[in-house]
Amino acid sequence: MTTAAERFARLSTPAKLLLILTAALLPIGFGLGWIAYKGLREANAALQAQANDKGRAAARGIESLVARNALALRIASNGRFSSADPCAEVQRSLAIAPAVGQQFRLETADGNELCSIGDIGDTGLLSPIAPGDIRLRVAPDEDSLIVQVGVVGGAATTTLSTSDLRSAALEGGVDVDGIALEDGQRQIDILTANMNNVMVGHEPSRTRWAIGSGRLFAEVETQVPRITVGDKLVILLPVVMWFIAAFMTWLMVHRLLIRPLRRLQQAVSQYTPGEPALELPRKLGPATEIQELRDAFGRAVTRVQESEQDMAAALDGQRRLVREVHHRVKNNLQVIASLLSIHGRTAEKAEARAAYGAIGRRVGALAIVHRNHYAEMEENRGISVRPLLSELAAELRATAPDSARGLAIDLEVEPLNTTQDVAVAAAFLITEVVEYAMLHKPDQPVEISLRRTSDLTGRLTLASPVLVPDQDGDREKVQFERIIGGLAKQLRSTLDRKLGRYSVDLPVFPSAKV
Repeated sequence: MTTAAERFARLSTPAKLLLILTAALLPIGFGLGWIAYKGLREANAALQAQANDKGRAAARGIESLVARNALALRIASNGRFSSADPCAEVQRSLAIAPAVGQQFRLETADGNELCSIGDIGDTGLLSPIAPGDIRLRVAPDEDSLIVQVGVVGGAATTTLSTSDLRSAALEGGVDVDGIALEDGQRQIDILTANMNNVMVGHEPSRTRWAIGSGRLFAEVETQVPRITVGDKLVILLPVVMWFIAAFMTWLMVHRLLIRPLRRLQQAVSQYTPGEPALELPRKLGPATEIQELRDAFGRAVTRVQESEQDMAAALDGQRRLVREVHHRVKNNLQVIASLLSIHGRTAEKAEARAAYGAIGRRVGALAIVHRNHYAEMEENRGISVRPLLSELAAELRATAPDSARGLAIDLEVEPLNTTQDVAVAAAFLITEVVEYAMLHKPDQPVEISLRRTSDLTGRLTLASPVLVPDQDGDREKVQFERIIGGLAKQLRSTLDRKLGRYSVDLPVFPSAKV
């Protein structure tokens, strides 16, 4: 929830208004549109149901005609195959049956024609049929429907013309546009639909009905109203109203509020402190509140400029004072280091001279860090480690005791920058290791390397044969390890002790982007 509120707060004012109007009005618009659409669908469904009723009535009319003729033909033909003139007897029986066809043909059980009355047309090759069964087929010339019934001793076949089928389908005032019968292989058009007679705003609807337990299918075509452009406009009218309201609100806010504010913002963004006075646009639309905001902002900028000038002057004086103080501190440290060196040379005992030299080297390391820090002060990039370590190595070699004058200090340092606190701790760490090497293995070199390991860290590695961790029984070694561990803690890093190599991670500034 908090993330969604933050994203909403970052949106522009027109976008916020659009979302608010959408949340308030669009559901209402969709609801009204859905009600209108549902009403139209229900009306169309009722009309479609009426069309289906018409199709069903037409199919039932055809099915009734077929059933009536099949039943009359079966009753009239059953048991007549053994008589001398079966066709005459069947004809007499059909003559008294109402609304049935009078032309027919009788076939024996093996499919041979026995006799016929009237012209029933081409029925094609009909296979034998079992007694009691009914077969419905479209005639090969597709102008009539063949009805074949199985009776004892053979079969009786008659045909129904398209006119008879049409009359049966339209019986009772059924209003349909097209009727067709199909048996899976052929199709007979009883009533052909005329596409030119489709009423405006209506569309054809075709339904399919089974006749004779699926032996035949009737396709009935009617017309049902469709959703017109006017109906769609009625459905979409609430959504259109929402769109118009949202667009007009966005347009007014953009022209009266956002555009003047953007002009004011552009003028402020182009202004750079220290340049001539800020020039704000005079014409910012009819909104008096924005004009008052412009004037108030101009007055505020003027006061800020005056305050910045006073602060710049005070900051410059403070910077000079601080640089002078630290310059004198550096000089005092160098004076102390010189005095320690003088007293060390005049000391009578070797222990005193060694103590003076050790203290002098640490004071000198602190003076070097101090000087390098304020040498980089103008760039505000901290202390550059490479020149610091170079100068520190030179100072350590210069102040080394006579027995360690030949000590080699090898440097491999990448150009990195760090803070003064880190530089002090690193300088003391290097001084302790180099001094310990001077006193114990002055003939072995000391290797110092610094490499960047990430954007914010660098790894300082000191390599010398004297660096052997955890050497028991040597008080001087224990004291040395304690001092090294304390300096590593000041660097907020873990000292990685390996035989002949100590490493520690230093925080450094990110690399400068070109």
